[in-house]
Amino acid sequence: MSLDPQIIRELEQIVGQPYCRTDQEARLTHSYDATPLFQAFPHAVVYPQSTEEVQAVMKVANRYRIPVISRGSGTNLSASAVPVSGGIVMVFNRMNNILEIDTRNLTATVQPGVITRDLHEAVSAHSLFYPPDPGSMSISTIGGNIAQGAGGLRGLKYGTTKDYVLGLEAVLANGEVIRTGGKLAKDVSGYDVTKLMVGSEGTLAIITEATLKLLPQPAFQQTMVAYFPELDLAAEAVSDIISSRIIPCTLEFMDQGTMEVVEAFTNIGLPTDQKAMLILEQDGPQEVVERDLEQMAEICRRLQATKIDIARTQKERESLLEARRTALSALARSTPTTILEDATVPRASIPEMVRKISEISKKYNIRICTFGHAGDGNLHPTCMTDARNKEEIRRVHKAFDEIFETALKLGGTITGEHGVGLAKAPYMEKQWGKAGMELLKRIKEAFDPHHLLNPGKILRPSEEE
Repeated sequence: MSLDPQIIRELEQIVGQPYCRTDQEARLTHSYDATPLFQAFPHAVVYPQSTEEVQAVMKVANRYRIPVISRGSGTNLSASAVPVSGGIVMVFNRMNNILEIDTRNLTATVQPGVITRDLHEAVSAHSLFYPPDPGSMSISTIGGNIAQGAGGLRGLKYGTTKDYVLGLEAVLANGEVIRTGGKLAKDVSGYDVTKLMVGSEGTLAIITEATLKLLPQPAFQQTMVAYFPELDLAAEAVSDIISSRIIPCTLEFMDQGTMEVVEAFTNIGLPTDQKAMLILEQDGPQEVVERDLEQMAEICRRLQATKIDIARTQKERESLLEARRTALSALARSTPTTILEDATVPRASIPEMVRKISEISKKYNIRICTFGHAGDGNLHPTCMTDARNKEEIRRVHKAFDEIFETALKLGGTITGEHGVGLAKAPYMEKQWGKAGMELLKRIKEAFDPHHLLNPGKILRPSEEE
C-alpha cells in the first residue's frame, strides 16, 4: 500500500523533494526502533526543518486522515516509534539547533533534534549543568527524551527529564501551534500542559521547541565502586544507603551476568567472580562529597563488600560510568535478541524485587541479567534470548508478566523511564484500572480527535476506537 501521488507531491512541496522519501530503504530503516520483536512499515518518511514545515505536514495529514509518528534517533525501548498503522514518520534530525543558552535565567532553548550529549557539552562551556543523562545520551535526542520521559543515571538526586522541561512549542494534530510555560520558576495559569506532554510519546502533539532548566555545575564529584559476594547484599546496601538519608548523585547496580558481558565488551578489569556491584557517585562541596562517600563505603563494608575502590582520576571515573552506560550494548552483542525492561518499585523494595527477578528467571529457565538505577528503584531486567526460538519467547513473555505483576504488587509501575509504546500497552489497565484508562482515552481525544498522532501507543487500537 502507498500514499496517493498527490499527497506525496504536497509533502515534497513542503519539505523539499530530497526530504520526502518513499523508497524501500527509508521505509525499512524507519520501520523499527531499539525495541526487539516489533516492526511495521511507514508509507513515507519526511524530514522537516522548521515548525512551519511541521505545521504544513500536519495539515496535510489531518486533511487526508494519515497517521504521523514523530521520531528522534529511534533509541527508545518500548516500540514507541514503530509506525504500527503505517502513515508518515516525521524525523527531526534537521531541527537540531541549540537556539539559546540563557545564563541569566539558567535555561536552554533547543529544537527537538539536538543530541543530548551535545547539549551537555554546550552548557558545560558556560559552567552550567543539564542533569538528565539517559544511557543513550550519545545518540538520543532531546525531543525523544521529552516524548519518552527519559530518566538516567543521575535521576536519584536530580530527577528525570520531566523535572527540567519549563516550556514547549508543539504542533497539534490539526496543524495549530501551542506554546506552554516558558522561562518561569512559577506558572499556575491553568492545567500543566507542559508536564502532560512530557512522556506522552508523540500521541498528543509534536514537540518542535523546548525550554529547559539548567543548574550550576557541581563544585566537586567523586565516584566509588563496591563489589559484593551475594546479590541480596548489594540490594540491601542500596536500601540502607537511602534509609540513612544519603542521596547520592548516582547509585547504579549490575549483577554478575551483566558484569561479565560488560567486562568482555570494555575490558576495564571488573572482577567477574563477584555476584554484584554498585557504582556510587556524589557531587557538591568537597567536604560533603567525601563525608557521604565514606558513610556509603561503611554501609557497603557492613554488608560484606569484598572490595571498594574510589576513582582517583577523571579517566577512571568516566570509565566506570561508561561501563554502566554500555551495559545494554554489551548485552545486545552477546545474544541474537535482547529484551530489556524497566520495572520500577519503591526504593525500599529493591531487595525483594531483585530476589523475585532471580526466582522468575530460574522458574522459566531463561537467562535474565539485571542492572539499573537502583537508587531510584528502577531496575532493568534484561532477557538474553533468540526471537527464532518461539517456545523460549513464550516463556520470556510469561516471565515478564510475573515481573510486572510483582512490581505492581510492591507499589511500583510497569515502566519507570522507557515509556509504554506498543510493548507495555497490554499491561496498562492492570496499573490504571478501567476508570483510569477511560480518562487517558478522553485526554487523547481532546488533543487528537481523529487519532492521527502515533496511534496504537499507550492506548491499544481497540481502546482508541
